[in-house]
Amino acid sequence: MEASFPRKIEKEVYDHLRRPPASVITGMRRTGKTTLMRRIFDKIETKNKRWFDFENPLDIKNFEEVDYNHIVDNLRLDKDERMYIFIDEIQNFPEISKIIKYLIDHYRIKFVVTGSASYYLRNLFPESLSGRKQIFELYPLDFQEFLTFKGVEYQYLKSFSEKTEINSIVEYERFSKLFDEYLEFGGFPEVVKERDLNEKNNRLKDIFSSYYEREILGLSYFRKKREVRDLIILLAGRIGSKLDVTKISQELGVQRITINNYLQFLEDTYFIRLVSPFSRSVDREISARRKLYFCDSGIARIITMQNLGQVLENSVFNLLKFYGKVNYYQRRRSGLEIDFILDGGVAFEVKETATRADLGRLERTSGNLRLKNYYIISKNFVKNQKKIIYPQFL
Repeated sequence: MEASFPRKIEKEVYDHLRRPPASVITGMRRTGKTTLMRRIFDKIETKNKRWFDFENPLDIKNFEEVDYNHIVDNLRLDKDERMYIFIDEIQNFPEISKIIKYLIDHYRIKFVVTGSASYYLRNLFPESLSGRKQIFELYPLDFQEFLTFKGVEYQYLKSFSEKTEINSIVEYERFSKLFDEYLEFGGFPEVVKERDLNEKNNRLKDIFSSYYEREILGLSYFRKKREVRDLIILLAGRIGSKLDVTKISQELGVQRITINNYLQFLEDTYFIRLVSPFSRSVDREISARRKLYFCDSGIARIITMQNLGQVLENSVFNLLKFYGKVNYYQRRRSGLEIDFILDGGVAFEVKETATRADLGRLERTSGNLRLKNYYIISKNFVKNQKKIIYPQFL
């Protein structure tokens, strides 16, 4: 069996085994949900556990009893001890939510399950399961996980101020080539582990094809599914841009309400992220245009080519989102903007090569917004500058 590597979220999911609610691991296809769940399954030192794959109809058959009590009997689990049931791909059997609810309420059973997207999990887990589930989202690898998969040792710097202390060209260049690979091919585990460049591209194409066939063609309720495909192609060229739904509607000849439904679907299935503007007013934040980012820079590239600035900004967003809530800022009259604001307090501007003028503008804008701190994220090395973070150290 091919060696697997730990993900950052693994400890959090494993620690949740002690709690009664079902642990639900969700995210885009091929991000490693099954591998993560298998690692946790193998760690549990008991024989009182069972594994099911709901892409196999024979495994689903085990849960088709009219009397849910017979399910436990048929699985031959020891009812006097804590029982563990692991289920992969629960979206293939919608009735499972009622079964999980009943068994959690009547037995000492811990469920750990995976589902391909929140779009389906909202339907699979109705409000009756409130308090009986905990959602864990798994994304493509961040750069630290990327290095782990590559077998490269890395000392994680926790604070942003520590990250600014990387000021030697030797330290900068240690990971710069690897980060270039990360920018080009992204963080899907199977792509990261593949060494051949052509095969990396083939795997990215296969991941997109799988998403399109399984999520859009197979499970969505949209009648004109080619419109979703055409929207994805259009969006891939607009990474980092504010979305004008009216303009997109006119370009594709599709109603605005339908475009909004498609965008919601793409976000709920973890394919894109839409970022709201920073505002002290919640109403203004909700009503203003949102900026677009893709789940993975490699996936975006095989759909259509982007410039380096777009790819860099997309990857920085995907790294920052692990730290907290991310917004952007743009002043309406002057057009002055900040690429990202983290948790309403820290500003980040993304540049290929940072300059003193960039730092000065960001300092002034951050001060006007009463932000706690600010940093420039620079792709290229800059001598003798403070407040600079290189993206490979995020």
